[in-house]
Amino acid sequence: MKTGESIINTLETIDHELDFAPLHQRMASYVEQDILSCCSTIIMRGTDILDYKTFGYMDKDRGTALTEDAIYRMYSNTKIVTSVALMMLFEEGKFALDDELSRYMPEFADPKVLRSDAESVDDVEAATQPILIRHILSHSAGLSYGFIEPESIVDQAYASKLNVLGDFSVDLEEFCSRAASLPLAYQPGTSWRYSVATDVCARLIEVLSGQRFDEFLKNRIFNPLGMSDTDFWVPPEKADRFITMYAPTDLLDPMKPGMVKVDDPVSGSYNSPRKLLSGGGGLVSTMGDYMTFIRAIVNNGSWQGVQLLQPQTLQLMRTNQLAPGVGVSFPMWDMPGTVFGLGFALHETLQPGEPAGAKNEYHWGGMAGTHTWMAPEAGITGMCSTQRMPGFWHPFSHEFKALAYQIAG
Repeated sequence: MKTGESIINTLETIDHELDFAPLHQRMASYVEQDILSCCSTIIMRGTDILDYKTFGYMDKDRGTALTEDAIYRMYSNTKIVTSVALMMLFEEGKFALDDELSRYMPEFADPKVLRSDAESVDDVEAATQPILIRHILSHSAGLSYGFIEPESIVDQAYASKLNVLGDFSVDLEEFCSRAASLPLAYQPGTSWRYSVATDVCARLIEVLSGQRFDEFLKNRIFNPLGMSDTDFWVPPEKADRFITMYAPTDLLDPMKPGMVKVDDPVSGSYNSPRKLLSGGGGLVSTMGDYMTFIRAIVNNGSWQGVQLLQPQTLQLMRTNQLAPGVGVSFPMWDMPGTVFGLGFALHETLQPGEPAGAKNEYHWGGMAGTHTWMAPEAGITGMCSTQRMPGFWHPFSHEFKALAYQIAG
């Protein structure tokens, strides 16, 4: 089989009679209003590209137009890749979902849990059950992040030992050692909390495979799929394709115009190799590379002769893993009707006004505004990306999805 970007990572659209002009006009308006510096959108039916469009700028101050091969900071879109990688080892019999994590990573043995009435990080009790591998794949282990709820006791404890958004100087082994020393936010398996769990998954891949996490991804996913622009850093020869990242001047109003540069494409935080190969948020990629990966997911785990996972494994990943009555919940983002599988959020219950095809949608996205969703009931897949910090769950992504369903669903 011939691999490489020329064969696999093309984003050529097929002929159709659908009119995506309303979607294009709305996405362009976000750039015109100075709410986003750039935006790119893809809509697929099955594995066929119906529409691919770019809007805005690589760098809005220089006025350079966004290119189709532009490189994005993917942040938590990395989590889907990591989860698939770990489930590849599951298929090989390297572990069972109900194995105790401490069997492979002893630092997570005998965890302590913050008491419900805790007044300090020392107010803990013993865990009533161990952390299982299915827990770290579904953010139900009790781990936390350090920035989602910064005033909470558990996130303050995390922030004192882990700076997941700014410190990349430790490797995954040390990162997980620090995480294991912190108390859990709740008893394992009893709730849901966004967390460093997918970084723990990345370290587990290293332990089970005997390879560095980036080497495993390149050998098993990126090289076979021809994802030549997906990595944990951007080398100098690709810096001209790396998008400048901006932050809004008003963090509290997502629709207020005005942005300021926060990461440079040449001398920024991704322009040299990092020690921390974050499975939760470390990758950079292109629309072509990432959609190649998504095409494999949508196509029952296979694309252009490369089989990542078996269909039954993907079905398992799209099965709710949370305790009865538990759903995905954030202090700042509303996700009603959403539960979590093994690496995917699952839209289990339709909300008023949502199209029927949105039921059983599985999805996730990144902090800087890269969103991917797959809708098996409607038979369509969407991806919209920008470089805005924060940009996750931004109104542009909701409008993109709504228009995609109206036009193609």
